[in-house]
Amino acid sequence: MSHMTDMLMKAWHFRHACKEFDPKKKISDADFHTILEGGRLSPSSFGFEPWQFLVVQNHGLREKIRAVSWGAQRQLPTASHFVVIMARKPAELDPDSPYIQDTIMRDTQHLSEDISGPRTEKYREFLDKDFALTGNERAGFEWAARQCYIALGNMMTAAALLGVDSCPIEGFHKTDLEDVLAREDLLDTARWGVACMVAFGYRVREPRAKTRRPEEAVVRWVQ
Repeated sequence: MSHMTDMLMKAWHFRHACKEFDPKKKISDADFHTILEGGRLSPSSFGFEPWQFLVVQNHGLREKIRAVSWGAQRQLPTASHFVVIMARKPAELDPDSPYIQDTIMRDTQHLSEDISGPRTEKYREFLDKDFALTGNERAGFEWAARQCYIALGNMMTAAALLGVDSCPIEGFHKTDLEDVLAREDLLDTARWGVACMVAFGYRVREPRAKTRRPEEAVVRWVQ
């Protein structure tokens, strides 16, 4: 087993959904920057990066989030860092939207018009025919949210490699949480929705042994 393989295996076995953190231990700025980079540099469909990471360190806001998040009752008061991952809504990801045409294709990907034009039409065909997302508001949002989970997984793996614990969280009332963030002027509900949340910190106790189905039950080879 190579050194890198050994590091990855240890990180995956180390990682667990930590429900409570040691509030006295804080993640260093350098380590948390690395964790965030794991999300920022993640892959996304067409490279459209349909996410935003809201790092909530304000204790008053954490308590407001806690009031509508049954799955984060112990994590919110104790986590060193707490992140709400937001996904763009379908209007933001429309092929002709300013975000796709200007922010992504022109300013981020630096595509010339002879490339961005055909790429736009291919993306339109994908939305209309391949995944049949056009006109389905909820399906379009969930498509963006699924990509946010790629960033979530990379952030948690980065954390584990650094010896930092994490807990992915879906236990919240979505509309109520979005209302809380909107009232704080942190989320424009016309443009964004909450995909998931994740807490980071250091465990206060060791978890039980990891349980997973065996490889032969989850992997099927086609030769």
